[in-house]
Amino acid sequence: MSGGRRRVEAAGGLVVRGPAQAREVAIVHRPRYDDWSLPKGKLESGESFEAAALREVEEETGLRCRPGPELEANSYTDHKGRPKLVRWWLMEPEPASGVSGAFEPNDEVDELAWLTPDEAAARVDYDHDRKLIEGLGDGPER
Repeated sequence: MSGGRRRVEAAGGLVVRGPAQAREVAIVHRPRYDDWSLPKGKLESGESFEAAALREVEEETGLRCRPGPELEANSYTDHKGRPKLVRWWLMEPEPASGVSGAFEPNDEVDELAWLTPDEAAARVDYDHDRKLIEGLGDGPER
């Protein structure tokens, strides 16, 4: 693309565990940006959005998840001035992942927190993450 900025494509997951009345949400801390967010990352060449979401969640949390419904996507301009599209899925950890998964801190993500939806919404740094978390209360047993 000459002169234009190529759109960055990313995908991520709103990972939840527990019954609806005691649900917890996984959020991650990224030391590079010193922020709390939902796990997400860029697509690799030839990768589908859903496959990227599952891979990124596993890389950032140590959890293998099963995807649920696709959630509302969001678009914005990233810190380099490029248009960015992020597609999201509601996810639950696979039973084999165990209660806490196999999270290991690294340069990209140094903390994983399981919080109630209210706590998670209060801690994340981005409005679009907050909106997805707050949407957990919408509709039938999502």
